[in-house]
Amino acid sequence: MLAAGVQLAAATAGASELRPLPPPAAADPALLELGRHLFHESRLSGDGSRSCATCHAPARGFADGDALSRGYNQSGHFRNTPGLTGLRLKPRLTWDGRYRGDELPQLVEEMLTSSFTMNGDPGIIVERVRQLPQLLQLWQRAFGARTLPRFDGIVQAIAAWSASHDGGDTAVDAALRGDAGALSPSAAEGLRLFAGKAGCARCHHGPAFSDGQAHRLGVPENAAILGDPERTVALLHHHASRGSPDPMVERSDTGVHALTRRAADRGRFMTPGLRGVAHTAPYMHNGTLPDLAAVIAFYDRGGGRGAETRPLGLSARERAALVAFLEALSPALVAPSAPPPAFDYGTQAGAGR
Repeated sequence: MLAAGVQLAAATAGASELRPLPPPAAADPALLELGRHLFHESRLSGDGSRSCATCHAPARGFADGDALSRGYNQSGHFRNTPGLTGLRLKPRLTWDGRYRGDELPQLVEEMLTSSFTMNGDPGIIVERVRQLPQLLQLWQRAFGARTLPRFDGIVQAIAAWSASHDGGDTAVDAALRGDAGALSPSAAEGLRLFAGKAGCARCHHGPAFSDGQAHRLGVPENAAILGDPERTVALLHHHASRGSPDPMVERSDTGVHALTRRAADRGRFMTPGLRGVAHTAPYMHNGTLPDLAAVIAFYDRGGGRGAETRPLGLSARERAALVAFLEALSPALVAPSAPPPAFDYGTQAGAGR
């Protein structure tokens, strides 16, 4: 069977078993519906201008399509917005892995309150939910008719809805379960390369296709970070807030090093999950690679300066096969449905379940 062959190849490459999508996690429908509306609610931000969906747009695989994200008041930031598909499966969260997978509520709290993202005040966020009749009604359905809104419950609801999007089974999942005809010939070849010759499965394995570890790939710098004062300030603030002894000398995103302060961690970033990856271009922590073909070519060259990876020696056909495999690992995007008109979400209306 194809699945057995894939597992054997992965084991040969020193990687864990490639695994298909597990059953969905149990969740309270009322909590998810509350979370859906809160995710798209711009009035949770400091000035009412942006919601979680501003950067994590359902129609873009829960990313934003930009090389570098923009934060509060459209200010420039210094990292690429990651997609959220398969979020519940990821062992680590954010490009520097500062949160474990089970710490998603803490990450949501940071995104809601950080001055660089949504700049929301917990007390004001709670009050806005209390004063909006539709949101209050959804809150009471989820938490009880006599329960007043609380910030921790708001965070819980957003986290639950954010983690509920796996995209459903893909052709790769079917192949891993033993369906030999699930993949096109090119994608099937890509799967064999992924687990074998190309060695991708050494870092991209498990149901999320991520090892949850940090690696140095030598990704080239994005010149826009130092070319835009707002992005530069965001970068320097990041280093200062993470305890750099001299943040003003930093001129690049050092990844995990900003948290650990270990020299060996400079330039290391967490392995991203790959579910839905075909929808979230451009790629890498700073958006410098425009499409999947560029990503595969980058790895084929052995990465960039100081990379821990080595050249792969792939043919043009093999590189195309790996792209086909990654496309087969990406579920089809579902057209977003707008929340009820009474919520007045305007152009930020996003996807329903």
